[in-house]
Amino acid sequence: MPAGKRRIIRAPHLHVEADLSISPAFTNALIAWQKSAGRHDLPWQQTRDPYRIWLSEIMLQQTQVSTVIPYFQRFLASFPTVQSLAAAPFEVVIEHWAGLGYYARARNLHRCAREIVTVNGGKWPNSVSQLSALPGIGRSTAAAIAAFAFGQRATILDGNVKRVLCRQFAVEGFPGQAAVDRELWLLAERLLPETDIETYTQGLMDLGATLCTRHRPRCEACPVAARCQARLADRQMELPTARPRAALPERRATFVFISDGSKLLLERRPASGLWGGLLVPPEGEVSIVLAGLGLFAEEWHDMKPLRHSFTHFRLTLDPVLCRVKPTGRASDPGLEWIALDKAAQAGVPTPIRKLIEQIAAPAG
Repeated sequence: MPAGKRRIIRAPHLHVEADLSISPAFTNALIAWQKSAGRHDLPWQQTRDPYRIWLSEIMLQQTQVSTVIPYFQRFLASFPTVQSLAAAPFEVVIEHWAGLGYYARARNLHRCAREIVTVNGGKWPNSVSQLSALPGIGRSTAAAIAAFAFGQRATILDGNVKRVLCRQFAVEGFPGQAAVDRELWLLAERLLPETDIETYTQGLMDLGATLCTRHRPRCEACPVAARCQARLADRQMELPTARPRAALPERRATFVFISDGSKLLLERRPASGLWGGLLVPPEGEVSIVLAGLGLFAEEWHDMKPLRHSFTHFRLTLDPVLCRVKPTGRASDPGLEWIALDKAAQAGVPTPIRKLIEQIAAPAG
């Protein structure tokens, strides 16, 4: 196609005007900006270690950098290699993950580590197709690992990158729709430079995370603002197109916090499902829970309900605090008496941690 020609891409729910002459300007400006103003001191940078890069990419999915850093450092302290992660019991891994959310990531992380060790002999594949065949690694995550660990020319398209491209090229339609997603991949692939892949890839991530943010984009500091179609049309807050709104289903559950005054009784959830592998109080109607455990409540009272939002539903937790003497079947497999002042750090999900902190506060 002759230089300067405009190519119009049309698809259902999508309209992109991608002036191909922009591509070199966009990529060159982004690379130059990343070198001078991008992030260079994150704990997982300045390394080619695929284990560390993979671990950071999994943790960063739908999670902010500031939240990930202490978890990343804690994981490396306990599991410095993929071999040590694969050898660790899943219960220990999930306890290190507690509070980071999206717990399927932790299950897939452990499965992937074991597959790398048992199937691949501890060696990481270096192609996007091979990496994306591993548990928990999607196309964009595979591309990031391939680019940063092996210098491969691979295209990423995470949430931050989608936001940058939707604004820069006025992409219409919700990015989660299949047709829009396909065209964004095509656009991202056309923009990919021949060289400086790692710098360009990091630049895209940095731009979306620090300047082209969802709610308060800093267009005045953006290196590609001059040709940004959303900025020129004053549509930064309209793009990307938001997900069609739908009411989230409401769920409710009673959790029985059983304490003898110094310890709290928790049980480990099944590996799959909500909060899989984490420790939580027994769930169910108070009298049934206590009878099933062979325990008698000396006193009990309702605590204030707590609402917690998940991706696909909202959960209202109805906590009940019961004072008992630790007898009967409380030592069955899967049940643990944990010191009240340590229970909040014992590998529990975030809403349970908040409730434990309320219970422990008077005793502190």
